[in-house]
Amino acid sequence: MSGAEPTITVPTWLTDTVTATHGEAGRQWLAALPAKAAAHLAAWDLTLERVLDPGGSLSLIAYVHRDDLSPAVLKTGLLTPETAHEHAALTHWAGRGAVLLLAADPAEGALLLERLHGEIPLRSLAESKAMLEATSLLHRLWVELPGEHPFPALAQRVSATAARLAEHGGHPVATEAQALVTEALDTARALAESADETFLLHGDFHHGNVLAADRAPWLAIDPRPAAGERAYDLARLALDRADTLVGSPGVPAALRRRLHQLSEALDVDRDRLRGWTLFRAVDLALRSLTADRREDAELYLELADSL
Repeated sequence: MSGAEPTITVPTWLTDTVTATHGEAGRQWLAALPAKAAAHLAAWDLTLERVLDPGGSLSLIAYVHRDDLSPAVLKTGLLTPETAHEHAALTHWAGRGAVLLLAADPAEGALLLERLHGEIPLRSLAESKAMLEATSLLHRLWVELPGEHPFPALAQRVSATAARLAEHGGHPVATEAQALVTEALDTARALAESADETFLLHGDFHHGNVLAADRAPWLAIDPRPAAGERAYDLARLALDRADTLVGSPGVPAALRRRLHQLSEALDVDRDRLRGWTLFRAVDLALRSLTADRREDAELYLELADSL
């Protein structure tokens, strides 16, 4: 990289979300973030084009180009139990169905990625078309796990949600939905114990995490990988465009139709999909409370109640 030292400004959205969800540790990470990103620009001989704003909720996203002028993306993220193995999942997929990993410094949460068309997410398509593209892509992502893999089991994700409940269970929204939350956690524990298949899962697969690309129509980004059954991944997709679902006439019937269509399309047991969808709706609600987004929490709890 040549020229003056780049100016890196952390987007307000990233500052707000990291501070809300990670407190003092998040503030310390944010304070060091510009220097950390600049260090990787220098180490990987990158030239900064611009920082995306708003960008990610847990990562600084920068458009860069390499010394051969090829475009790329520098992602500098906050390491959490869910994000720590993103590089390992991308390495295993090797560009099949997902963004290609060009370089990584896992200990620092820094990834150099293939440049996709960030302005064209799968969400830009009509829902029916987007669901078709999404299910086709999931077929490619669900692969056998590598030997000696680092990916957490789904039971660990359930335990993390239980811990989130312990932290925010006193919130009026969580208190009002206590019976529903308890049912979701009990259901998820039983599902995690009884699963008879194990694949590499994306972990956060929805229309916003799929972007248009040059070497394929669509590629997945931002995995929070886990090892487990396919219904867990599909459940997050089933909850996509939650505002549209809640705004439709007859919410329970609309959600049942979506579950039926997705389970048929990907040959996933419908009852297990329903159970994981219940859990993931409650999990998303608790995450929303963590980030002080009460309306989103109420939205996901309404979907959970419809199940």
